[in-house]
Amino acid sequence: MAVSSPLAPAFAAPSLTDWRSAAAIIEHSLLKPEATRSHVMALCEEAVRFGFHSVVINPTNVAAAVLHLRGTQVKVGTVVGFTLGANLTIVKMAEAEAALRDGAHELDMVMNIGALKSGERRLVQSEIRSLTRLAHRHGALLKLILENALLTQEEKILACTLAADEGVDFVKTSTGFSDSGATAADIALMRGVVGWKMGVKAAGGIRRAAQLLEMVEAGANRIGTSAGVEIVREMRESSG
Repeated sequence: MAVSSPLAPAFAAPSLTDWRSAAAIIEHSLLKPEATRSHVMALCEEAVRFGFHSVVINPTNVAAAVLHLRGTQVKVGTVVGFTLGANLTIVKMAEAEAALRDGAHELDMVMNIGALKSGERRLVQSEIRSLTRLAHRHGALLKLILENALLTQEEKILACTLAADEGVDFVKTSTGFSDSGATAADIALMRGVVGWKMGVKAAGGIRRAAQLLEMVEAGANRIGTSAGVEIVREMRESSG
């Protein structure tokens, strides 16, 4: 039986009335390997200033970001098994445990893509179950990164089905480091499989306001992007 997360939001189609409501669904991301601590602190400041939902950063920066954002509404998210998803489950569990101890509120875990494509459904499902239960025991959210660019239509549907069966909080399109990123067609497919009982996060290549709006219209209720500041500024300027 899936473990319910005490932090799981009530999922509904977001109503984007202005740039502030758009900012509230953005996960402000900085996952480049060369990111310095000062870059991460600047990211945190931007998230507070613009009202982003969260920052998403590499695990080594979680503790510092949690401390810097204490007393604000901004959540701290990090990645697990990034970017390939090919780590052993025990390694992903250890990485997740460390991030949760450091105070991470949300985990974005890359699915074992090769195992799914090899037909090893039981292995994939067991890993998803273990990471979801771990996150939920700590009051955190678990997002499953599918890396859609590497999957067939049938594999995308299977991954979403396994995620829903195991109580994952969000399915996510991409790492942003593969062949391509989020597409409206993939978002619509994912939303069609999981319904509104869980979230759908669009990530990878979203750099303009029009792209954000397209993803939301297709069914996304979170947007992962490194261009959040540019997007909200564009929306703010276009509204006068």
